[in-house]
Amino acid sequence: MITFPDPELANDDGLLAAGGNLEPETLLAAYSKGIFPWYAEGDPVLWWAPDPRMVLFPAEFHCSRRLARRLRQYRLSWDEAFADVIGWCAGIVRKGETGTWILPEMIGAYQQLHALGHAHSVEVWQGNELVGGLYGVLLHGVFFAESMFSRTTDGSKMALAHLISMADQHGWVMVDCQFHTDHLASLGAREISRRDFMQLIRS
Repeated sequence: MITFPDPELANDDGLLAAGGNLEPETLLAAYSKGIFPWYAEGDPVLWWAPDPRMVLFPAEFHCSRRLARRLRQYRLSWDEAFADVIGWCAGIVRKGETGTWILPEMIGAYQQLHALGHAHSVEVWQGNELVGGLYGVLLHGVFFAESMFSRTTDGSKMALAHLISMADQHGWVMVDCQFHTDHLASLGAREISRRDFMQLIRS
């Protein structure tokens, strides 16, 4: 198994290490230390531990009245279509990006984690059509969110709302959102120091 450096050794951008593999034991060792993979095609596997860290505590999730109404109009599920969710996340063209970091080997790696019971998905359905979702890794009461997608208004927000309801139900500590985005901040996510983050995932 790969041994990772101390996350405090990451550079100013959060990059900690390069190389290694995406085997299940490697990924689980990384997440247990607050480290995640993120890299482009043609690069080695790059491992990150940013400071600050964007997180969402369940009690701080902001669900607007409009979102609450919309949630009643769709069906929400857990782990019903993991492969479809990660496929849509990989295929969505995002603002400011020219390609996807969810490469075929990344998809295969997380499908393995899903088969082992560590990676999970949330789905948003309009009838029989998948219109939103997210996926990530659940470890020691922390959901490490990896990506989300939306094919309808508020699709990803509804997926996150269902994830938060699962967090409330099972007493999870927080949802790790990795890096700051205005979208996540509008839903109640906020930045904390890497040191505080590490203390929370070790508790």
